[in-house]
Amino acid sequence: MLAPLPLLSAPPVALLPAPPVAGPLTIWPYQARFQQAAQAMAEGIFNAIDEDLEPRVLLIGIPMEQGKQTELIVCLEPTDCGLDFQSFGQVLARGRELQGTENWPSSDREHMTEETIRRRYHGLGLRLAIQEALDAVPGKSQFFAGWPILIGKYYVITVLQVNRKALRVHQSLQPDRYYTDGRPLAPSLVLSTVLRFHEECVKSLTEPEPGSGMLVRPRDTDELVRAAGKLLMDTPAQALGIIPSTAKLFATCNTISSLRYEGAEGVGKLLLGHRRHPNLEEVFALTCPTPLTDYRAVRKLLEMTTADVSLLADGENVYALGRMVGTYDASREDLFMINFVTHYAWEFQHDGKVLMRSHYGQPSLPRPRLNRVNFRKDLRRIFALTDPVKVERLWDVVLEASRQKHGTLVVVTTEALAEADRLKLQCTLIEPVPLTPLITRLVTAIDGAVLVDPESYCYSIGVILDGKASGHGTSTRGARYNSAIRYVESSPYPCMAIVVSEDGLVDVITKDNLHERE
Repeated sequence: MLAPLPLLSAPPVALLPAPPVAGPLTIWPYQARFQQAAQAMAEGIFNAIDEDLEPRVLLIGIPMEQGKQTELIVCLEPTDCGLDFQSFGQVLARGRELQGTENWPSSDREHMTEETIRRRYHGLGLRLAIQEALDAVPGKSQFFAGWPILIGKYYVITVLQVNRKALRVHQSLQPDRYYTDGRPLAPSLVLSTVLRFHEECVKSLTEPEPGSGMLVRPRDTDELVRAAGKLLMDTPAQALGIIPSTAKLFATCNTISSLRYEGAEGVGKLLLGHRRHPNLEEVFALTCPTPLTDYRAVRKLLEMTTADVSLLADGENVYALGRMVGTYDASREDLFMINFVTHYAWEFQHDGKVLMRSHYGQPSLPRPRLNRVNFRKDLRRIFALTDPVKVERLWDVVLEASRQKHGTLVVVTTEALAEADRLKLQCTLIEPVPLTPLITRLVTAIDGAVLVDPESYCYSIGVILDGKASGHGTSTRGARYNSAIRYVESSPYPCMAIVVSEDGLVDVITKDNLHERE
């Protein structure tokens, strides 16, 4: 992660005449367009990991001479953001109080001039004061203040607003952990993404024309989410005393998971912890530890792991095979697990909880395999299906399909028989049969979709679905997921698709939730 940038000054721009009362105010020419570009970027990256976060970007402008006799007032962009101008009336004074409470690492200060240190302390204090004021705002939102940048006669702070309830759903390590130079570590993928978002805003606002770069050179969403994943994996490296930039755990895990051994995909576990950790027991040790960057050697060692025996590594080298023992004190946060799920897919875990998944190098948040309540609601809404027996039978079918190791696709449609006939040249027709868990396990073992009606009768298997291309697909997911989206969106009949990915993810796709993503 980049160090918090010092409070830099962009070339002054002429201010419009300040109104006598709080209201619309333009600090610099790109103000509104920068806010809109930052909003688009936030929606892209946060919707990619959790659409329920509902990101919103605000700008706060604090006069650099706040508290003195001046016509300058606090500026909010957009003005209808719901915040109160008065909440930020004394943040400069409060910032001066807070900056004295922060301890700056002496090793970091040795390489800075007194002026740089002064500006950094001032910026840190102001950001803390803004965050304090935002934390006091009532409601269902959580705010994250970025680093203040001086533009003209204003300190401009980018603020990210997300849904607090959605934020709390996701697993996180303890907050307030730092690199050795004092920079904050990310305790979760969401907060890692927040940090990366603010870094992009700071870089854009410190250009010669503040904010213009984000308009003409927007960063790719997938690239930013990958950068957030890299940042999160610095946390276990730092906890183990390894220099994060040297460890490169995110890239290392991706590479190992992508390799095959004699044609087999890599499946197994790697425990990250210091040698002689009280909760690690060695089955046997390696005379010469194998560097984690010796990817093929580590992949070969992974073949020896079992359900309860894992590779043991200290963040730099694999030193033994062993297992966890005793009761781990989760507050220590010094023992982590990398679970290699399937080809090019792995999970980052702590204390049995998944903090991040990576599939083909793209990070994501863990999602529940299936939600029984939501599934029943979908059946009632789409098919008007309320009979408890029929609902339970269909639930058993879908639940069994979700356990398919290599992934599968089940399509429930009112016209399963007609669709089976229409697609008969690209499927295997079978005599209509009510699906049971056993039959479901058999018919989902081959490639292609399984066509089922709301009564749980199956009419064809191995179906190659058709449908018109739409703007709802994503290049980060496979052909199975994208073909399901095309089929559901194109179908003239009530239908839903249950997509089971090889890495264990389960997506229930309906026309309604496709439109909700717009």
